[in-house]
Amino acid sequence: MCRRDAGGTTPVRLARRSKLRVAIVHYWFVSRRGGEHVVEALCELFPQADLFALVADPQMLSPQIQKHKLTTSFLQKLPGSRKWHRRLLPLYPLAVEQFDLRGYDLVISSESGPAKGVLTAPETCHICYCHTPMRYLWNLYQDYKDGSGLGTLSKLVFGLTAHYARLWDQASAARVDHFVANSHTVAARIRKYYRREAEVIYPPVKVSGAPMGGNVEDYYLAVGQLVNYKRVDLAIEACNQLGRKLRVVGVGEEYKRLRRMAGKTVSFLGALSDEDLRKQYASCRALLFPGEEDFGIVPVEAQAAGRPVIALDKGGARETIIGAYQDAHAVPEVSTGMFFGDPRAGSLVAAIRKFEAAERQFSPSFIRAHAERFDKKHFLEKMGSFVADKLEDYREPRPPWRMHACAAAGNVPSE
Repeated sequence: MCRRDAGGTTPVRLARRSKLRVAIVHYWFVSRRGGEHVVEALCELFPQADLFALVADPQMLSPQIQKHKLTTSFLQKLPGSRKWHRRLLPLYPLAVEQFDLRGYDLVISSESGPAKGVLTAPETCHICYCHTPMRYLWNLYQDYKDGSGLGTLSKLVFGLTAHYARLWDQASAARVDHFVANSHTVAARIRKYYRREAEVIYPPVKVSGAPMGGNVEDYYLAVGQLVNYKRVDLAIEACNQLGRKLRVVGVGEEYKRLRRMAGKTVSFLGALSDEDLRKQYASCRALLFPGEEDFGIVPVEAQAAGRPVIALDKGGARETIIGAYQDAHAVPEVSTGMFFGDPRAGSLVAAIRKFEAAERQFSPSFIRAHAERFDKKHFLEKMGSFVADKLEDYREPRPPWRMHACAAAGNVPSE
């Protein structure tokens, strides 16, 4: 028997399934970045969910995460695992496959590590929200292998084990029922490496309530983990050449090297609270974003404060920034930033000069309005709707004749 869908909004549809047993699998809780914000939003959708992670630092767990039962793997007991978790790559498959997910109706893996490799029962729907296929195994493998963050022995071990980890990573993609990508850039990587299609749902960003820039000060801003692929070195080198003030927010393995190359106009602020970071966004001239990112929450946060972004014209930045001077018709008044084409300091220097020539033409209100499309409320609605749809399809399989009959009648099967 078919009936008209009375589901209405996503919260109502999910409320019907409040008795579902839900597991959210995250790769690790050792910092508070974009991936952790996604998990927090998923916890809003599923307050009954249990959490699983390879390792976790209790000091990095937000109040939202602390409300949930958290299970970690045996890696948690290894000395130094919270600091050196990336060096434990050969143990990821074994660790993640030890999680006992029997009895869960829904598993959502938050993936840019091995989280999607969990083993689930046939009756369990497994949805993977993919921030990116593991960078250090795929698109940034050579950068990690040759980077300064690994010693000679570590590079040797990494090179020997990455091949086998890559095979496991590709095979484990078959364990996922449905993929969601955080950007079209990542969806293309999923298609390339896993041969799977993915729905694109942008990650949640706290745009509403972000303070708008009013008293703009004379400095540029760079924000992010200080690792090689973020290319903070380009921002430092460009500001050194121009004699411009630059504030760097973040910590990481590249700190010492970046500090050595920084000139007198560059200052390092370390890790900041969310409130202090918002103040830095609101008063900077512009955010410098010189690395290629999967999505890039940082540029959206800067735009939420009404501030322009000068970014490398690659990756997720193309989806979050309306770049001036990309073509003859682009103008600052209806742009939210500026792109530079080559990952070289000289290219960034040229972009900064072009920005400064038109700086007063950028509209903070237009920039803020553009950022609104990435607000957290849109993630909750779209992700909630996606999960509800897939659960209905998964838990209530319909014979083809029944689906055709319902579609012809404009109805859906009753529960």
